[in-house]
This record gives sequence, structure tokens and C-alpha cells, in this order.
Amino acid sequence: MHRVTTDQKLKKTKIARFKSCAMAAALTLFAASAGFGSIVEGVKFNQRVETEMGSLELRGAGLLRYMVFIKAYVGALYLPETVPSSAVLTDVPKHLVIEYFHAIDGEAFGPAAIKTMEKNIDGETLARLKPKIEYHNSLYKDVKPGDRYSLTYLPGQGTTLRLNGQFLGTVEGSDFAEAMFSVWLGAEPIGEDFKRAILGAG
Repeated sequence: MHRVTTDQKLKKTKIARFKSCAMAAALTLFAASAGFGSIVEGVKFNQRVETEMGSLELRGAGLLRYMVFIKAYVGALYLPETVPSSAVLTDVPKHLVIEYFHAIDGEAFGPAAIKTMEKNIDGETLARLKPKIEYHNSLYKDVKPGDRYSLTYLPGQGTTLRLNGQFLGTVEGSDFAEAMFSVWLGAEPIGEDFKRAILGAG
């Protein structure tokens, strides 16, 4: 019968401890690289998000109030580190994530978005984009408190809508992306304070 010596036992114990420490270090490194970049109203947002076109860094995060007193939702905007905030509506990668504090019917999102788009996009462009806007609005589902919608635009691919990470659909075109993101980032956004906050100027 093969006999395991004391030295062999010690060697195995050291190897096991090394593997355990290495795993703990790897987990710590991962947690640091995916660390939280901002906390707004108790909601945490990561410092960066990964896309097919590389990393997008947190530009800013903030709270949107409805009728001054009602806390509607919090959101965060991600952009390439080298892109200035003034270029946010141009043909550059961007990611907006919003977490809701109240339940909202899916059918309510479309009309609210169009109302704000009309303040930021000319009528001719909106008419041309109507089929894309209607398709995008059909993707929305009901949300409950704590749910997250995200919009990710990648040049050449389009604007992707997700709910709690689940893919809902993609709409092509930089013109559609400009119209969609103008709801929060246009000249007359849904909330001026919210716009400044997610652009890192608030």
C-alpha cells in the first residue's frame, strides 16, 4: 500500500491554501474592476459597462423628479472616456440605464417619449422616423419598482432596449438614436437637473 509521508501532506496542504488564496485574490480583483461608481438614492451604478466596441465609463448619475416632489427614477449615463459631453447626441457609443421607483404601464412610455422628442427634433425628421419610433414603443413592458430599462447605442448597429438585462429589440440608425436620447439629453429634456447630473455637470 502506498504511504503518504508527512512532507507530502504538508505539500498538499500548502497547494490547497495557495489555490484558495489565488481564488480569493481573483474574486477581489473582479469586484474592484466592476466596482460601483456612484450611488444615488440608495441605487448603485457601476463605474463602467462593457460593449462590443469597448468600455464605456460612467459620466454621471442623478435623480429625476416628477412635479418637483415625486422621485420618479434614477439613471446613469455611460460614454467613451474621450468623448466630450457636448458630443453626447452625435454618432458615438452611449449607454443609459434607468431604475424606477414606481410601477408604470408599458403603454405609457411611448407617448411620454414622443412628447419630449417633439420639443427637440424637427417635425420632418420625426415624421420620417415614425415607423422606427412606433416599433420601439411597442417593445416597452410594464415595470415595477426596482426594474431597470437600458438603452445602448453602438454606431453601425443601432439602439438596443433591454429590461433588467433582457434583450427586447434594436432599432437601426444614428438619427433614431439622436431622437431617442434627446428625451433626456436634448435642448429641452424631460428634466434639466437630471440631464446635468448624468452629464456629470450637476
